[in-house]
Amino acid sequence: MSGLTFLMLLFPGGPLDALWRLNPRAQEGLSSLGSPALLLMSATSLACITAAVGLWRCARWGMWTALAILAVNLIGDTGNAVVTGDKRALIGLPIGGLMIWYLLSERQRFAR
Repeated sequence: MSGLTFLMLLFPGGPLDALWRLNPRAQEGLSSLGSPALLLMSATSLACITAAVGLWRCARWGMWTALAILAVNLIGDTGNAVVTGDKRALIGLPIGGLMIWYLLSERQRFAR
């Protein structure tokens, strides 16, 4: 999704713009950042790709990368719910928590 968001920011008004209707507040917030939003979304995409490759290879660094991304996401969801009062952001907490629990409970798979 971060890669898709990067493309939507890079080519505004393109055929992917209809996807902004799913989260118009994200479009407002990211568009207002300007070019730093492109940097943020490309860094997020790179981090997710790195974690996916590491998890696919069952590499320990992949597990730790995924855990770091999930932890940052949990902090972001919590901050979003507190700052904006949008309780929908809280749905990410149990999902992210379960993903973290799963990765930690299966850490013996990530021996390399």
